[in-house]
Amino acid sequence: MIAKGSFTWLAIVFTFTTCCAVASYITSVAYLWPVSYVGAALFIFFLWFFRDPERDTKVCRHCVVAPADGKVVDIRDRKVCIFMNLHNVHVNRAPVSGQVRTITHIKGGYIPAFYKDSDRNERTVMLIDTDVGEVQLTQIAGALVRRIVSYVREGDNIVQGQRIGMIRLGSRVDVTIPPQFDILCSEGDRVYAGETIIAKTEISTR
Repeated sequence: MIAKGSFTWLAIVFTFTTCCAVASYITSVAYLWPVSYVGAALFIFFLWFFRDPERDTKVCRHCVVAPADGKVVDIRDRKVCIFMNLHNVHVNRAPVSGQVRTITHIKGGYIPAFYKDSDRNERTVMLIDTDVGEVQLTQIAGALVRRIVSYVREGDNIVQGQRIGMIRLGSRVDVTIPPQFDILCSEGDRVYAGETIIAKTEISTR
């Protein structure tokens, strides 16, 4: 499955590659063949990069699941920071079930997303109202394309594990864990969106 919001990129590269191949065949311009090969390789890369595999999320009101694939690069002030490299799936998923209260887009800089100061980059901050209080999710763009695509809107009710957006070409996702939850992950852990439980509580929810 291809990620929502990526079809335009694929169409542009496919059209460019096809035009170069046809032009090189008709005109016999030598340099167009190598260009078409590069375009074909880029198209294959984008097909792989924009993949969106199904995930088996077992909805748990007492758990917080990872919102992104990647590596836990920092845990501080009850905030778990997950860095997505180029080889990771870049579709993000809801860490909890609840209602999207606000989505705020903030412009920013170009710091690579794996740096702790990358929270100064372009980012989208989502506040989710849940049975256990407010959960904040921050999608941080990286230094390359810096493009965040949101699949949900303010007021939407979302289910844990649901696709909520995508960040293109290198990025980070931070999730703030409610105080009554025990954080189960550590720096350096590999996590998978919608499947890896990163926090849990024994306190009953409403």
